[in-house]
Amino acid sequence: MIRSILLRWIILAIAVAFTSWLLPGIHIGNDLVALFAVSAVLGFLLAILKPILMLLTCPLVVLTLGLFTLVINTLMLYLTQWLTNGQFQIDTFWWALLASIVISIVSMILNSILDED
Repeated sequence: MIRSILLRWIILAIAVAFTSWLLPGIHIGNDLVALFAVSAVLGFLLAILKPILMLLTCPLVVLTLGLFTLVINTLMLYLTQWLTNGQFQIDTFWWALLASIVISIVSMILNSILDED
């Protein structure tokens, strides 16, 4: 259980670091502590708040054939920015939207490679 949580946390940290390196509109502090703090907050929000938002916006998600999920992920990134007090910065909404796509893709690839299930 703990091993699985730590593995997903490291995968999310790698995805966030790659996104920050790839996209010039996403900025993370220069140390590993900031990276792991941002990924911990984002992981917590994705685990706790995202399912609640998906349930509340279910008709909209179905109506847009799942594309509204990208907007929810973008909102999770903005909430992470607000909660981390300057360790994580997003320039514009479009960078956040693109970052949510990149983080989702990188996390999906790494989870499929490293998942022990």
